[in-house]
Amino acid sequence: MTTVNGTVAGDVLSQYQLQSQSPAKSELGKTEFMELMLAQLKNQNPLEPQANGEFIAQLAQFSSLEEMQKVSGSLDNMVGEFRSAQALQASAMVGRSVLVPGTAGQLEAGGELSGNVAVQATTSNLRVSIKNSAGELVRQLDLGSAQTGYHAFSWDGTNADGDALPPGKYEVVAEGSYPGGVEQLGTLISANVDSVSLGGAGEITLNLASMGSIALSDVYQIN
Repeated sequence: MTTVNGTVAGDVLSQYQLQSQSPAKSELGKTEFMELMLAQLKNQNPLEPQANGEFIAQLAQFSSLEEMQKVSGSLDNMVGEFRSAQALQASAMVGRSVLVPGTAGQLEAGGELSGNVAVQATTSNLRVSIKNSAGELVRQLDLGSAQTGYHAFSWDGTNADGDALPPGKYEVVAEGSYPGGVEQLGTLISANVDSVSLGGAGEITLNLASMGSIALSDVYQIN
């Protein structure tokens, strides 16, 4: 690039150097780029004018910069629209129930506690035990033989005598009988979505009744 007049060009460069040190603006935009190029043209040595090729190359750089800024702006708009859509979808989940990995669930007054058992291999006897907060067994559900897959269970909130138990949090323990003995199996618990949180990076967190928070990606099923 041809050297420009030291006084004028130096002032322009000093001006933008000071601006670049400011936290409010640390990048050279297309307006500043054009002003620098015009300053160079006005103050170039008339005996050694800038070659056409160099001038065209600078215009190409300016055009590339402008296109990159347009693409960046479009991407920002797309990200904003995507996050808005996520927030709208997330808000529609409030009040619904979801199936999430867990070993305890909330029994509401007059309600039931339900979920699924993940059976990894066929079992001759699938059993679900319900325990209260003191660890005492309050009900046992015998589901019989079960093939590999997910098997639903539901507890109506009563004990073996048919008496209704108080609302609260109850532990769920699923076991399967195999030739080698009894094995504990994984469970999915149904829980109500009380509220939804949307993080700054767009991540969605579900706040579940008496089960805390869980990422949307960890939800197995939306009921």
